[in-house]
Amino acid sequence: MLKRFLHNPILKPKRENVWESKLVFNPAVVCHNGLVHLLYRAVGDDNISRIGYAASVNGFEFFRVDKPVFAPRGILESKGCEDPRLVYLDGRFYMTYTSYSPKGVRVSLASTSNFFQWKRYGVVLPDMDDKDAVLFPEKIGGRYLMFHRPMATPRSIWIAFSKDLIHWHDSKMVMAPVGGSWDGVAIGSASPPVKTEKGWLLIYHGVDEDAVYRLGVALFDLKDPSSLISRYPESIFEPEEDYELHGEVKEVVFATGICEIEDTYYVYYGAADKVICGATVEKEALLSLF
Repeated sequence: MLKRFLHNPILKPKRENVWESKLVFNPAVVCHNGLVHLLYRAVGDDNISRIGYAASVNGFEFFRVDKPVFAPRGILESKGCEDPRLVYLDGRFYMTYTSYSPKGVRVSLASTSNFFQWKRYGVVLPDMDDKDAVLFPEKIGGRYLMFHRPMATPRSIWIAFSKDLIHWHDSKMVMAPVGGSWDGVAIGSASPPVKTEKGWLLIYHGVDEDAVYRLGVALFDLKDPSSLISRYPESIFEPEEDYELHGEVKEVVFATGICEIEDTYYVYYGAADKVICGATVEKEALLSLF
């Protein structure tokens, strides 16, 4: 259903930049004031994840900054900052990301107005190994909302609520793997939810027993996003191209960013944990699945 960009991959590792010399993948994306802003996870020779920045006027061709815009700080990020997601909320860009340390993986939060100067809020879900956190791009019922994925089995999608973006509560599961299927072992939010006339549209990743990563799509209630309206049973995108089948991890498409441009969704994903790619799908076609 998704159509790959003609010139994939759109970003590759740059050997001359030591911080992104080995891997670039899992991009966060937001469209704002005529630009597509892209943050991405980068790994260099020290095997530490940092976050780079690139921008585009057309969604296909990106100008890239040669230095990381966000780097690990403190003991809870001592092994890296991983897998950012982005939303524009309350006049700022908010980035959820995974803090990696000897203590495990935790959901952290930071915000910016320009992608170069950051306000850090630290770990916001401290009590367990957790990742794949995506904020909703608006408050609902006076509260902020977040999908996240605790690492405990079964690896499922949960929702949490907050009044201040720092303290999160009332966490509960909203969607679980379906045994024996393409998403039977684990699922997690891909890009942040997108508001549509039918509900909150969520692209998510699913993992099967052969550790193949594919993409699926689900719909949640606009007023109560803890309520799952519908879940399309088949995957909508799977590894097929060589750059998706072979890399640091084989057979992976891992979407972490989405933009709506003229009734088309631009989906940005990491391929085989090695390069960054994009694909498009018409909004009407995707919503017709529900």
